[in-house]
Amino acid sequence: MTLYATWAMRQWQQHLPPIDYQNHIFSGYQAVPIFGQWVVPPAAKGTLIATYGITGSLANQTPLHLLASWARQRGYGVVLFDWRAHGQTGQLSPALPSDGMNEGRDYLALAVTAQALGCPPPYWFAGYSLGGQLALWAGWAALQADSPLLRAQVGGVVAVCPNLDANRSLPYLMQHPWGRYVERAITRELKQLALALYRAHPHAIDRAAIERAHSIGTFDQELVIPPLGFATIADYYAATSPLRFIGKLHLPTLILYAEDDPLFAPDIIPDLRQVCAGNPYIDLVLTKYGGHVGYYSSQRGQRLANDPDRWWAWQRVLDWLDHLSAT
Repeated sequence: MTLYATWAMRQWQQHLPPIDYQNHIFSGYQAVPIFGQWVVPPAAKGTLIATYGITGSLANQTPLHLLASWARQRGYGVVLFDWRAHGQTGQLSPALPSDGMNEGRDYLALAVTAQALGCPPPYWFAGYSLGGQLALWAGWAALQADSPLLRAQVGGVVAVCPNLDANRSLPYLMQHPWGRYVERAITRELKQLALALYRAHPHAIDRAAIERAHSIGTFDQELVIPPLGFATIADYYAATSPLRFIGKLHLPTLILYAEDDPLFAPDIIPDLRQVCAGNPYIDLVLTKYGGHVGYYSSQRGQRLANDPDRWWAWQRVLDWLDHLSAT
């Protein structure tokens, strides 16, 4: 499901009408420059602010652009951005990622600028995979006393297959025969990301630390946690896990999560069920199948579900936004 949906999305993107994005360098949290693209249709009914997962850039994230295209067609403004250390943002700043602690506040800062550009509230913070974790952190940041947004300006959060507990999922991934290949592939991309940062900011990035990184965990150990002040990656992953605050996330929140997601430890699911069951603000859609950000419905699946939509997850996200926007 995961691999096939990735291929199918790339094929389908060729059939989408082009979007007349405008590029903009936003000022993120602590004045970190964030590269983004934005578009707003006439009489927009809100703005979707979204980003992608652990690696990549706006140039190659087909799922993000599919979601953005359909959101615009449904009447939403859209802001997409390269998050810290990624894509063009990485060329603008040596700021390293923090798995949501700083990126959540970046979402809020982007919303402030987006409003000045003409993208109206309410603002919906969205992401998938690790980007889903960032979006959950954005919702949490929006509830804090120092949020630059009024509560009425915030619509809610959408997290598709979010990373929720790296302390459990990374060991699971590395122990799984198939998962080890995925982990190695992600590590290679992370090292390429770090090398691009080093070339752009040689005085801010330690080249020797890049060479020492040989896994996702050691990448975070060598490059990410030192400036954040954590002693161990276990402490860092515990602090950044959204599971610790989801129960108190009192904003409308949609979480789509597949039980067969190959990237995340299955024993997270009971905890996710429990924490969401105690929070009436959260709509948890837990599916038996779907893979990692897959959710591709074949023609047979469409007939069985009486739903002629192959891109099941993205359309459910937009149906949820439409429902809340109409209430």
